[in-house]
Formats: sequence, C-alpha cells, structure tokens
Amino acid sequence: MANTDELEGCRFLVVEDEYFIAVDLVVTLEALGVEVAGPAASVKEALQLLERGDHLDGAVLDINLRNERVYPVAEVLRSRRVPFVFTTGYDAAVVPSAYADVPRCEKPVDERRLVRCLREARVAHYPR
Repeated sequence: MANTDELEGCRFLVVEDEYFIAVDLVVTLEALGVEVAGPAASVKEALQLLERGDHLDGAVLDINLRNERVYPVAEVLRSRRVPFVFTTGYDAAVVPSAYADVPRCEKPVDERRLVRCLREARVAHYPR
C-alpha cells in the first residue's frame, strides 16, 4: 500500500448518511492514524460540527445525504481552505463544475483509492 504516514495525526471530518459506510470510513481512517470528527449524517449536522471551529486537516464528504446535496458543507470547507474529497455512487457528471477539481471516490470506497484522493486533495491545497 502507498505510504500513509502523511495522514497520521491529521483530523478529518466524515460526512456520510449510510451507517455502515460511515463506520467503514471511520475504521479505515482511524487505522491510518487519522482522528475523525463525526461522522455527520446530514448537512445540518455537519454544519453544526463546523460551527465549533475545531481544526480540520481535511474531510470526506458523501455528495448525496438523504436527497440533500453536501455542497453547503463543501463551501464552508473551501472558504476555510480545508481540503476535501467526495464519495459518491454517482457519475462525475452530477458534480457541479465548481467542484470539478475535487477528487472523487466512487462507492464502495476502496482504501487505496481513498488514500490517493486524500493525498491529491491535500497536495492541491497545500503544494510543496
């Protein structure tokens, strides 16, 4: 597997409405040494977590949360310069052009792909 040391010690928000997928994401991230905020199952819940102002190094966002789109959360993260990735079962065509640069992991989320997407998002926001 790819080197995941750069994720160790980071804090990521997880926004996912499907319980078992959320649990899998949390377990995967924690195994990589990531501290997880959430998971939040709705836009409202995620925005409430963000209102706390806690430091975040990144986020994993499901695009469709019970027929509500996650884009308000993405906007807050973007305004704070917090890198994020989308997880979705949908085709890339459903992602608005404003988010064309955001890495997208198709469900079911593969750990290796998730790590690549997280690395890609972090490098895009924090180039070396």
